[in-house]
Amino acid sequence: MRDSDTQGGGGMNFDFTSDYQPSWETDDVSIFRNAARKFLESEFQPHIERWTSQGFIDKAAWRAAGSGGFLCPSVPEEYGGGGGSLAHHFAWLEELERITLGAAFGDAVHSGICAHYLLEFGTEDQKRLWLPKLVSGEVVCAIGMTEPGTGSDLQSVKTRAVKQENGFLINGQKTFITNGQNADLIILVAKTDPEARSKGISLILVDMSLPGVSRGRNLEKIGMHAADTSELFFEDVLVDSDAILGGEEGQGFYQLMNQLPQERLLIAIGAVASMETGLDLTLEYVKSRRAFGQAIFDFQNTKHRLAEAVTEARVARVFIDDCVERLLAGNLDSKVASMAKWWASQKQNEILDLCVQLHGGYGYMSEYPIARMWTDARVQKIYGGTNEIMKELIARHL
Repeated sequence: MRDSDTQGGGGMNFDFTSDYQPSWETDDVSIFRNAARKFLESEFQPHIERWTSQGFIDKAAWRAAGSGGFLCPSVPEEYGGGGGSLAHHFAWLEELERITLGAAFGDAVHSGICAHYLLEFGTEDQKRLWLPKLVSGEVVCAIGMTEPGTGSDLQSVKTRAVKQENGFLINGQKTFITNGQNADLIILVAKTDPEARSKGISLILVDMSLPGVSRGRNLEKIGMHAADTSELFFEDVLVDSDAILGGEEGQGFYQLMNQLPQERLLIAIGAVASMETGLDLTLEYVKSRRAFGQAIFDFQNTKHRLAEAVTEARVARVFIDDCVERLLAGNLDSKVASMAKWWASQKQNEILDLCVQLHGGYGYMSEYPIARMWTDARVQKIYGGTNEIMKELIARHL
């Protein structure tokens, strides 16, 4: 079987979205997208099978993406970035989905989340120290929210940062951390004042080379096998006083809540691009695969199911594009972001399940990209706040 058959992306000859361009895609973003597509097809796509097998993406891939100008494109030029907008980053994420790698390359966390915590809330010294390194790929960044006993309820984190004369002493544990094995820097959610509930949470910039920081195993997941996802341990880790993001204690919960709509939209963007890619692959397959003397596509059930799925994917695309416009204008609220996250990830799972079904037995073979996309998609309904929590957040506004 040829690489182009198994890896997806460049080998596709059908694109049902060819008559549609996102409203937020300017000429400059289109140029960036085309460059990203060429880069990913030449530099990333040939390695997907190996990365999937080894359980992590090579550090060299991060540096290559940085050298190409694809990491943190929305970071201003004064901090080493491309001076673009989040629209450039969204186009990059969609192209990652197009080669069926998607969120397994943890740049949604690195560029879409961590870099923007630094941009929005970091002190000038923090920005100048870390952002150029994130842009170049010299430093890979992670965010440490989830703990073994704490998921969506961020107010219940147990990691402690106790103030000392010369900084803060950190003790705690995190789990399910994207980029956990590769990370050089983590934005750590910790309690600096356990009695103050949400007002006692701070975000702390922790250099992963500090004494007392250790990485657990690279967790074995049912999907996203190319993504390094880890347990992290902090035992008497001493950080300087200026490691508090923004320089002020107790601002962490506000900072988290401020950025969560953007994080949830990143998930939704990936979900839509995944639906579209899965349908492209499936349409190509059912038109070439024959059974009972005709193409699988020619069966009425196949055509009708795909007609429904293509329509749902287009509805998702238009909705998510509206959310992108809201975010770029600075008025995407928590309610709409929650709607986008739960609905897009739910539809992504439904549509990819149909795509696997229409591939028949081959859809269950791991060398077919649709199988990898299907297993990778399942976590979309869990991370970034479970879909059940999303519905609860929406209901609060009713």
